[in-house]
Amino acid sequence: MAERHASPATDAAAALLGALVDLGIRHIVLSPGSRSQALALVAAELETRGAVRLHVRIDERVAGFTALGIGRETRMPAVVVCTSGTAAANLLPAALEAHHAGVPLLLLTADRPPELRGVGANQTTRQPGMFTPSTRLEADLPVPEATDPEGDGEQSLMLRQVAADAVEAALGAGTRAPGPVHLNLPLREPLGGDIPAWLGVPTAELTVAADVDPDAAPIEETTEEDASGALYQGGGGIGEADLPTAPDALPYVLVRGPRTVVIAGADAGPDAETLAHLGGWPLIAEIVSGARFGRNLVHGYRALLADPQLGGRVERAIVLGHPTLSRESTVLLTAPEVEVLAVRGPGEPLNLNGATIAIDAIAVGPGEADREWLGAWLQASRAASVDLSPPAPDADALASAVPAERLGAIKTELAAIRAPLDRAALVDAVWRATWPHDRLMFGSSRLVRVADAVLGGKKVPVHSNRGLAGIDGTIATATGIALASQTDDRPGITRVLLGDLALLHDVGAMLLPPAEDEPRIQVIVGNDGGGTIFDGLEVAAVAPAAAMDRVLYTPHTTRLEHLALAYGWEYTRVTTRAALDQALTAPAGGRQLIEVPLPR
Repeated sequence: MAERHASPATDAAAALLGALVDLGIRHIVLSPGSRSQALALVAAELETRGAVRLHVRIDERVAGFTALGIGRETRMPAVVVCTSGTAAANLLPAALEAHHAGVPLLLLTADRPPELRGVGANQTTRQPGMFTPSTRLEADLPVPEATDPEGDGEQSLMLRQVAADAVEAALGAGTRAPGPVHLNLPLREPLGGDIPAWLGVPTAELTVAADVDPDAAPIEETTEEDASGALYQGGGGIGEADLPTAPDALPYVLVRGPRTVVIAGADAGPDAETLAHLGGWPLIAEIVSGARFGRNLVHGYRALLADPQLGGRVERAIVLGHPTLSRESTVLLTAPEVEVLAVRGPGEPLNLNGATIAIDAIAVGPGEADREWLGAWLQASRAASVDLSPPAPDADALASAVPAERLGAIKTELAAIRAPLDRAALVDAVWRATWPHDRLMFGSSRLVRVADAVLGGKKVPVHSNRGLAGIDGTIATATGIALASQTDDRPGITRVLLGDLALLHDVGAMLLPPAEDEPRIQVIVGNDGGGTIFDGLEVAAVAPAAAMDRVLYTPHTTRLEHLALAYGWEYTRVTTRAALDQALTAPAGGRQLIEVPLPR
């Protein structure tokens, strides 16, 4: 029998990743690097055995957002593996979004050993604590010193417990909110070795740590002098904002009487619609909420919130999710005379007025609904609704024996077919093409605000990175969503609606390895040549036109079809509603980039 070339780094990687698989982790996103090679090779072996799906990305920022998308869709953390130095720092944007949006995420950053920190060693920086304000748990693990021939040594047992604590914390144990976990793994040479035979053998039941105390201090950083002998200690995490809490009785019972609205922000989900229905209250649902449907849905809510006879008479607002798309909602939620109840969700707690009551569960008390209140909102809603569907052909005129009638109908039909697209028609076409087995991702571009203003009700799965509402990582996040939602050949397509700058900001996410399965994904980009979202902000009224273009609008002349060709995507450019409808609904396989030119 050939002698095994053992490596403490490889055995430690096998113990940690093997335990994560035992705990239900099914996705590993990996960026290549030398210091992380042990983790990478173990991940490749797990993929070969069919234990995980491995996604390789050369850009760590793309890797982080891909894992974020997987976590958004599955509500289980995906593992991100990277090497040391700037590689780890590139995970920060995804970690911040995961923190603010409450998405589970597990970051494994390889590192130089402690004796090389702070002495000018190559590719070495201070990685422990890099994500401290955002993590649910973090640990700078001890350097693996021993090999483990049987897989039951002290080092392996410790790492398996680390894995259990990490998954538990990422899922929100003790902090109420899922989020990122950071495990820093300092490793010494030899970095590579044979995969231990015990990898993949089911381990004994792991000890699950007690719930993390949300008020506990984070794990203390170890110094260079004592880090090499450090032992892992579970704990840490973040505390919630200082919110007044509801009475201990669960659920919190909403008494009838106050004029109430239900506000559904990002990631609110169907619970918001259910609550509005049970209470007989108007439902104000952002397009990214996943709650824009149902009989109590309010159309054109921005104008109605600003109406003194409707929004001006609200006495109580019940909030689910994270509202970010309208100033009118923010004005309501900061008004001192309005009672605000925020149902705890996975994201950052809401407390815009300094007196919001946070509640874990909610119920509607007995009594009759205020039908007059709801009726006034729904009557105004019907008047504010917009029908963006193309006009139906005049079948009678088209079949008429009178030439003038027939020719007039043909002319009208051709005009409708050839009508150029605007933003409202674009968002309507994408919304109409998307169904419950699909996924729709909105970028933080001008288009999401147009969609929020004009689109009607429809129960479809919607995603968006509204934790911090940045434009970065949109395509990578959507790719993760597609990969997770299409597992086991499940049907559906993931559509991404975004602007040109958001596309260019994340263009590296268009690069996928040829050996991996292609997700079914359509990236629909409204290309107006720059950041026209700034045209609607106050700055447009005060900034000189040249400065506005130079530092805010930031025009570009990028040829998107050339990008698509370079990255191996199918490319379609459409200028009419009929062409867009056809492009969106044609049988799709793989990756498609659909460009829609728009005027500024």
